[in-house]
Amino acid sequence: MGNILFDEYQMNSTTWVCLSSLIMIAVYFKFRRFWSVRNVDLIGLICFAPGLLLVSHGLLPRGYVWLFSVGSFFLVRLLLDPTMVRRPLLEPNLSASGLTFAGAAMLVFLIYNVVTPRPTKSDVEGAQWMDMLLARHESPEIQTYLHEHGPGYPLFFIFSTFSSKTAPGEQTDDVQYNRALTRSVFTRAAAILAHLAVVLGMVLIGYRHFDNVHTGVAAATLYLLLPYTADYTPRVDHVVPAALLVWAVESYRRPAIAGTLLGLAAGVIYYPLYLLPLWCSFYWRRGLVRFGLGVLLVLALLVGSLAFTASSLGSFAAQLRQMFGFMSEMVYPTNLTGFWAAHQAVFLLPVFAAFVALCASMALWPAQKNLGTLLGCSAAIMLAAQFVKGYEGGIYMAWYLPLLILTIFRPNLEDRVALSAISEGWTRRRKQ
Repeated sequence: MGNILFDEYQMNSTTWVCLSSLIMIAVYFKFRRFWSVRNVDLIGLICFAPGLLLVSHGLLPRGYVWLFSVGSFFLVRLLLDPTMVRRPLLEPNLSASGLTFAGAAMLVFLIYNVVTPRPTKSDVEGAQWMDMLLARHESPEIQTYLHEHGPGYPLFFIFSTFSSKTAPGEQTDDVQYNRALTRSVFTRAAAILAHLAVVLGMVLIGYRHFDNVHTGVAAATLYLLLPYTADYTPRVDHVVPAALLVWAVESYRRPAIAGTLLGLAAGVIYYPLYLLPLWCSFYWRRGLVRFGLGVLLVLALLVGSLAFTASSLGSFAAQLRQMFGFMSEMVYPTNLTGFWAAHQAVFLLPVFAAFVALCASMALWPAQKNLGTLLGCSAAIMLAAQFVKGYEGGIYMAWYLPLLILTIFRPNLEDRVALSAISEGWTRRRKQ
């Protein structure tokens, strides 16, 4: 009986794409308002799935082109979102209690998908590399890995190394295997907690900032239903930054906390640094000092921690360049993977320049920023970062998907501005 109930079972990815797409249409599609923007957004989210399937089956050029095409549609959609003033409440076709049950069930299955696999090859290598890095041991293999997967915080990338290949040598007395088993427990626990943080953060944003808990539950359940979430559940480097960004938005009324979370996200994966013009402009009239101190403090702590993994001043400088993108893919185009590996890498530099111009323009546009523009424009910047990320750009969808889904579901938030939502000092807080 136990073998029947608990035998390991993996659903085919194509089957799950079809099943989840049908469920999303049944729950979220507005059949009485066929031409609504909500329906277009839902179909767009479903259209990500074929690109993911192509990539997972090794058809990389076509898969990345598909993902970039759908991503381009949503980038334009997000940039136009501030102009969409009329935002009627379009509730899902399922009640709040039904959505809560569905979301909890999906979360349990995703956690099972993380917990059940045995230690993989990346657990063995990650444990070895972590020991070497903490022991300040220089390794060309580690430097090559960081160079290919960066830019970002070196220790985070070593911790989040991932491979689906099963680790060799399952002997219980094998010290290396036991070390890998310990490492796998920590990485999988981090992935589970990060997914829980994303879901809880989305629900709280709906409850506290959208004044509608049903909307928050609907957004979180849609995130869990997406085929991407099921395929990349164990990827710590995908979901941890997503959790930090979601909670930065949830904490927008507390600039110091929001700055700390955004600074931590920028420190570990680099690209949220380009959110700073947008967020500084939002806090310009109130809260800018507290937000800036939060960002600077956490970045300073991360930079200081590099001293514990650097063997020399030169090694410290190399890790600092790695953390802040000075050794990014644009400088060494020969190591590109994903979309840019199959296409002319010479076009990456002008695309990167356009990306920087877009991020800088967020300091001036939209002129009057509210929570809605902060949410949508943050999603747009993190989506645009996929176009300039040399390592598997387009695959790191968790960096923007929760923010994109919240933007799709959000009501009119023009009254959520810094002057009215943020207190004048450190201790007093205004109610919104």
